[in-house]
Amino acid sequence: MSYSIIGFGSVGQALARSFARKNIQVSVAGRRAPEALTQQAQAIGPTVVPTTLQEAIASDIIFLAVPFREYREVARQLNSWQGKTIIDATNAYGIPEDELEGQPSATVVAKAFSGASVVKGFNHLVAAVLGADPSVNGGSRVVFLSSDDESAVPPVAALAEQLGFAPIALGPFKEGGALVHGSGNTWGKLIFKDLVRFK
Repeated sequence: MSYSIIGFGSVGQALARSFARKNIQVSVAGRRAPEALTQQAQAIGPTVVPTTLQEAIASDIIFLAVPFREYREVARQLNSWQGKTIIDATNAYGIPEDELEGQPSATVVAKAFSGASVVKGFNHLVAAVLGADPSVNGGSRVVFLSSDDESAVPPVAALAEQLGFAPIALGPFKEGGALVHGSGNTWGKLIFKDLVRFK
């Protein structure tokens, strides 16, 4: 299984730290050329590999960590995303409701990535918390996952556990996804809730 992160701002780097902590290789790509990302990537760890966008979209599981409106540019890179899993870590806070046509932002993103399995996740924590060690006082930091494709959630949950998090499935975008959705000037009820699960 291959992994990549598209977007290497604060959230993308936080996700990269999670992979580096577990010594799992992950490709990272952003607006800049791979060479421009090398110093930041090396500072995070040797398993974080800067690549081009074209190389990043070849991965099996892709974290989308770009500013919300940039999802369209990424989605245009392939006519069909069949066989790939997109983890939507974007937030649409500040995006007018009418631009989303009354839908959760993840529903809008999923439509753009034709054929892909899209899971909303890893978006409810601020970057500093997301990038911190998810082992907290003997428990594991929670990440929320939602999808309209039930079969897409277990592989992402397994990856979350591999990275040290405790995944909680919230159900479809319209219900569970709305709890971790931001748009206009409102946030979902679970946004910024830093929870820890103990076994």
